Amino acid sequence: MAGEPSSPPAPETEPSKESDSEQTTAVRGSSLGKFLSRLVALVVVAVTLGGGATLYLFDRYNRDGPSVADTVLVVPRGTATAGIGVLLEDAGIVDDADFFSIGVRVFGRSLPLRAGEFAFPAGVSAQAAAEILQTGETVVRRLTIPEGLTVAEVLDLVDGAAGLAGDVDPAVEEGSLLPETYHYSLGDTRADLVVRMGEAMDTTVAELWEQRADDLPIDSRHEALVLASIVEKETGVAGERARVAGVFVNRLRRGMRLQSDPTVVYGLTDGNGPLGRPLTRNDLKVEHAYNTYVIDRLPPGPIANPGRASIEAVLNPAPTDELYFVADGTGGHAFAKTLDEHNRNVARWRRVQRNNAGN
Repeated sequence: MAGEPSSPPAPETEPSKESDSEQTTAVRGSSLGKFLSRLVALVVVAVTLGGGATLYLFDRYNRDGPSVADTVLVVPRGTATAGIGVLLEDAGIVDDADFFSIGVRVFGRSLPLRAGEFAFPAGVSAQAAAEILQTGETVVRRLTIPEGLTVAEVLDLVDGAAGLAGDVDPAVEEGSLLPETYHYSLGDTRADLVVRMGEAMDTTVAELWEQRADDLPIDSRHEALVLASIVEKETGVAGERARVAGVFVNRLRRGMRLQSDPTVVYGLTDGNGPLGRPLTRNDLKVEHAYNTYVIDRLPPGPIANPGRASIEAVLNPAPTDELYFVADGTGGHAFAKTLDEHNRNVARWRRVQRNNAGN
């Protein structure tokens, strides 16, 4: 499905300008004795490579590590090997930063360790930890955008998503962001994520437009998005979408006004969220560009960001003779072909509302 991002490779860490032992001393503020012991260890490995010291290092480098739970660790950009070893030891992933650094130098296949956010399984060895850092497979974060939110509501979610960088550009057209689950990595920008949402919507609409039914009273992809956003706001029942779309398509074909309550709400709130109260009869008379009780045909733009299912429903509506629907008190709607039948459904819905108000 759409929106599966491809995580960019994490940046390689900068090469150290000092020896590992010197960097580790600087990072940890170790004593002179600790420094000398690390230096001796490096010399021993260099002199006896292929001997017993190398076998010991290899065994220690590959044995299970001390961690008892999965651990997520962030390696800042520019951290050298010695510094990464310190981070791993402090997080309890390896038992000795110095042996990690030496092991990487001796057995690390000359591949650089990368920066980013990484997940290390419990008991991971120093060798396996180094491979995780070398492959650059960073932690994948997720942000789910529900169907039917306005752009303002979507941007609020993006703004609050942990791990993203930068600000959100509020200049985004209503209905242009595809509701979906998006994957991202620590440090990705909010602006780039919003761009991906827009590209996902463009791709989805283009694909479904080519599969549309014949003789629809919809002249453009923009109009399809507008009607899909209304269907999205009218019902949260998946099985009703195509039927609700069929009702609106029938009304458009007959030149009837859509008379959709969510369009009135959008006009009254400027798309900034729920109205916070029930609509009144006076609300339905307010003249604005989105009041489909007043205007003919479609409003000038979408009233929310519709999901793929609602777009598909509008472009392939259910074949029906129905012209009306109203809530039935169960979360769905009662549909009708005639105004008399619809009025009876409305009366039943009002009884349900009164009974609910009395409980």
